[in-house]
Amino acid sequence: MKKLFLLCLLPLVGVVLGLSAASHAETSVKTNDKALISAVLDTLHASAASANWDTYFQQYTADAIFLGTDVGERWDMPTFKGYAAASKGWVYTLRERNISLSPDGKTAWFDEILDSVNYGTSRGTGALIRTNTLWKIAQYHLTFPIPNDLADEFTQQIQAFEAQLNSNKK
Repeated sequence: MKKLFLLCLLPLVGVVLGLSAASHAETSVKTNDKALISAVLDTLHASAASANWDTYFQQYTADAIFLGTDVGERWDMPTFKGYAAASKGWVYTLRERNISLSPDGKTAWFDEILDSVNYGTSRGTGALIRTNTLWKIAQYHLTFPIPNDLADEFTQQIQAFEAQLNSNKK
């Protein structure tokens, strides 16, 4: 009876150990992907700081979109390259980053808090896709997070600014 019980129990132990190994392997893959994604974003920021535009734009997919801080800044890569080429670069220093992966491991999204000498605290968010074995940025969005205590003042200024723009267009 003991032998029969052990024989019945053996496959169950194997399944549990197999699930544990699979879970560990999946965690390792996600950890590795997150490190690779973080390296892409670190390269992006380092390249922007040194105005190394070839390396900077290699981090994006060909059809990527960059959303800047101004509502009118929704740039495809050719437009964004033109903007970047006319600049001497920009420096954003990472303070904090969060990365998430889709269950199939082909898509990732992130948010990061950045510091800038010119602008202070900024937030970058975006999405990356896996292309073969590389991760590429499909969308990057840079924002200036407004503290809630200041939001009324800033949104009123934005509304007044937009109203003035609209009245000038008429």
